[in-house]
Amino acid sequence: MRHRTLGSSDLEVSEISLGSWLTYSGGVGQDAARECTAAAFDAGITFFDTANVYGRGAAEEAWGEILSAYPRESYVLATKLGFPMSDDPHDRGLSAAQIARQIDASLRRLRTDHVDLYQAHRFDPDVPVEETVEAFQKIVAQGKARYIGFSEWTPEQIRAGIDVAGPGLFVSSQPQYSMLWQAPEAEVFGLCAENRIAQIVWSPLAQGLLTGKYRPGRPAPQGSRFASDTMGEAKGLVHTEANLNAVERLRPIAEEAGLSLTTLALAWVLRRTEVASAIVGASRPEQVHANAAASGVELDADLLAAVDTALGDTPVTAPTLAPGAREGVTRRPKTG
Repeated sequence: MRHRTLGSSDLEVSEISLGSWLTYSGGVGQDAARECTAAAFDAGITFFDTANVYGRGAAEEAWGEILSAYPRESYVLATKLGFPMSDDPHDRGLSAAQIARQIDASLRRLRTDHVDLYQAHRFDPDVPVEETVEAFQKIVAQGKARYIGFSEWTPEQIRAGIDVAGPGLFVSSQPQYSMLWQAPEAEVFGLCAENRIAQIVWSPLAQGLLTGKYRPGRPAPQGSRFASDTMGEAKGLVHTEANLNAVERLRPIAEEAGLSLTTLALAWVLRRTEVASAIVGASRPEQVHANAAASGVELDADLLAAVDTALGDTPVTAPTLAPGAREGVTRRPKTG
């Protein structure tokens, strides 16, 4: 397993990381989560990403129990905040009070005194960006988080955050990115690279579509994510006939190169130097090992050209707002 430096930080993260969005928040049981986590360590994966909203604390609690069996210095731990954590309309967002509450709650669930990376799950246009930045700076100063990142911020929001925070506070961006969702390449990658902010990409396998398990005109296989009531919520993002047909065109390219579709898709994401790590989900240990095998795989120019031809006009460009995001930036009024 290769590692890459996370932006301007001193964190070294595994190229493949394990996430817990639709799995350890309730999609699979604790025993399966434990087995997948053990498989991750066995495969050299040392970067684990979660969020407070996944199962409203369930995913953090699962890993809090599981990861307590491993030396804290042996892994990099990331979590997020921003989405509603209860029916209270104020129990969401990036206000100073909410950041202070949620970091402490996450640390309790994760059974640790700090996270290596604390991320804004989405931008909060209802709170002055200065308030959010100051709150993040405070928890870094308190030692509760080593570094700060963000997920699915628009270029305008990224610029606003950097303008207030200056260089060094934000070290990572977490956008959706895959062969079928390439929008971050247009502006986010370059803007972040200019400011030494690395990409940690989610859904690099398009919620499993790029593994090849789903076929055009056929129902989702029994036991798969899109056949699950608890893990199928992201189906509408990627499960289209156009995308299924694109994957079919990629299948012979992977076979000719001697690669699985999974390895091809993850290596394609990791071909970009802006990407520090690709987050994968897994419900079985063998999936973890299959994903980890993509680290270090190099794709030559001819293979990349064949991929581009196969995809044609298929790649979905993200809408103006990524799922869950809201536009706008609120700034604190100037005085004097």
